[in-house]
Amino acid sequence: MPTADQVKALIRSHADGDDARFYAIAIQVAAHAARSGHARFATDLRKLIDDVRSRVGAVAPRLRPLPIVQPKGELAGLLTVSYPKARLSELIVNGLVAARLERVLTEQRQRARIREHGLEPMRKLLLVGPPGTGKTMTAGVLAGELGLPLLTIQFDGLITRYLGETAAKLRLVFDAMREQRAVYLFDEFDALGANRSTPNDVGEIRRVLNSFLLFIEQDESDSVILAATNFAAMLDAALFRRFDAVIEYGVPDRALTERLLRNRLALLDTSAIDWQAAVGAAMGLSPAELARACEQAAKDAILAHTTAVDTRVLLESLRERGPSPSQ
Repeated sequence: MPTADQVKALIRSHADGDDARFYAIAIQVAAHAARSGHARFATDLRKLIDDVRSRVGAVAPRLRPLPIVQPKGELAGLLTVSYPKARLSELIVNGLVAARLERVLTEQRQRARIREHGLEPMRKLLLVGPPGTGKTMTAGVLAGELGLPLLTIQFDGLITRYLGETAAKLRLVFDAMREQRAVYLFDEFDALGANRSTPNDVGEIRRVLNSFLLFIEQDESDSVILAATNFAAMLDAALFRRFDAVIEYGVPDRALTERLLRNRLALLDTSAIDWQAAVGAAMGLSPAELARACEQAAKDAILAHTTAVDTRVLLESLRERGPSPSQ
């Protein structure tokens, strides 16, 4: 028999005109019934689904414009919304990270097909790594590729000193995930997910973390949930089991560093640059620091009334960045 959450999800998908999700949930109900010993009901339901699909298959699916999402009421102080247009090709990361993100996108785009077989697509991701390595940009890329709004959780509005209030606000956020499909980003997640056994642990934060663990484990929304942190070692061990994947970012190697420098300066004349010297000076810098150095070099060239960037200008900009703080 269908669970309460499945019934609510069926109603929401019907109201949203999301036929693919409606059928996927119905298939889940049939699979659950079969596992529970209701074989006859499961068989009849699958036949009904196949029959309806065959009759309406030639009809174009209902198209609904993407609603403009604007958090209201209490959510206005908890979430900020944006509509990124970034693409995966713009995110310069190592091959392993790029491949894992591509897999997430593939599963999200074919989530209805995956759910037809009783499985769930990856949608709960923990992003870890030094500052400036692309974690926050990843949220924008996933939102841009999937055509979804990006909703960033504001910890200054979420965490309060009053007993139980933070957990109540956190519940509002997870309720919003069910109501509005989007990419939800918990940036600087260590503020919420710090190890519960640390000596300076605050009781309220421990209770909030317990609430988060419960909410994310019970979450059956269609939203993509991202948590990003620069300090993975600070996170409570129980958190890692609640995510579908942990993606590790790092400072780029020589090949990736050169690719990023060339990419950032692609609109200027770089024929006078000694790339070997530039890459040597850039090693140890994060992608964000490399981007800022290239922007500085480009502006220096423009202010000098030229479209060319030479080695000296680029090296000076790189050296101003200094070594990455993560090194």
